[in-house]
Amino acid sequence: MTKEQIEHSGALMEGDKVYFPNLNGLRFFAAFLVILGHQELMKEYYLGVEPYFLLKNPDSGQLGVILFFVLSGFLITYLLLMEEAKTKTISIKYFYVRRILRIWPLYYFLVLLSFFVLRYIPFFEWPYIDIENAYSPRSLILYLLILPNVILHGMEVVVPYIGHSWSIGVEEQFYIIWPVLMKFVKKKERLLIGVIVTYLLIKFTIPYIQDMTGSYHVYVFSKIWDKFSIDCMAIGGLFAIWHYKKKAIIRYLYSPILNWSIVLFLCAVFFSTFRLPNLNNEFFAILFGVLILNLATNPNPILNLENKVFSFLGKISYGLYMYHILGIVLSVRLLGGFGVYAWGVQTCFSLGITVLISTLSYYGFEQRFIQMKGKFSKILSGDNVHK
Repeated sequence: MTKEQIEHSGALMEGDKVYFPNLNGLRFFAAFLVILGHQELMKEYYLGVEPYFLLKNPDSGQLGVILFFVLSGFLITYLLLMEEAKTKTISIKYFYVRRILRIWPLYYFLVLLSFFVLRYIPFFEWPYIDIENAYSPRSLILYLLILPNVILHGMEVVVPYIGHSWSIGVEEQFYIIWPVLMKFVKKKERLLIGVIVTYLLIKFTIPYIQDMTGSYHVYVFSKIWDKFSIDCMAIGGLFAIWHYKKKAIIRYLYSPILNWSIVLFLCAVFFSTFRLPNLNNEFFAILFGVLILNLATNPNPILNLENKVFSFLGKISYGLYMYHILGIVLSVRLLGGFGVYAWGVQTCFSLGITVLISTLSYYGFEQRFIQMKGKFSKILSGDNVHK
């Protein structure tokens, strides 16, 4: 890689290591949004307690997921661009190995925990669950194939403690095709725009096909496709390309006025019922993309999330996301048993339990697989930068 490319990247680089500041903080906030949204749902589900009156947006947890999608698209795309610049190619095999080492161990651990352990412990039972379908061989097979989004959205079956892993399924399906497209399609900006447009065309066409045919299979596919937010990941990738190529638009996207306006708008949305018809996910993906660009690549970002607390919480954010339902159930049931329903207490307790479980999981289980990723990386990033 040339000196010009290194300076051009905007990332903090040392040799073959890439580190974007503030991304760990953003990862934590994405997980925290999901935790807040699901906590209120679980309080209502278990205790019949109305959600906290200020948290009115039913999509608050979904916004956290969209932020995760845009972050993934941005970072993965940028790293592939850097690998191609350094090696003149992209190793699809090594890419798959890296994703397997980071995603699969914890994912499969929780799948086995849900299907074979938690379901037999009365304290962790969920009321109103269709046990026969939730724990059927079909459900288990689809989870083992990393198709949880098919179970949740297509078949409308909730499997306790791992239903939220539908987004992991979407990301894994994205990871299957992304390195292939990035390797063999040379005009990458057009590629990303094409992915976004194609996704939306299919999304808006399916309902008409469903109306004409009345097909149940088309109906199921439409529900799966509606949540298959590959366009949000492509939006993140588009921002990565703009940054990598130092497009002129970047100067305008760095505007403090624009970014502070987005932050204030997002705060207002979280305490409202705002939802943009038809393009809600894409709209917020663009807003998140602008913020990611500012916080991760701007020499003078509007906020500085680089500190030990956010760095640590961002490092364990995958665990926070995967374990948070378990942490929330423990919090809601334990505190509910003592008649403690205060939002602040419940939130601190849910977050504290989830952080504790995630920390133990990270250092006792996940870290050994993360360290193995370095052997299959041409460009080191994330935790492999700080070994």
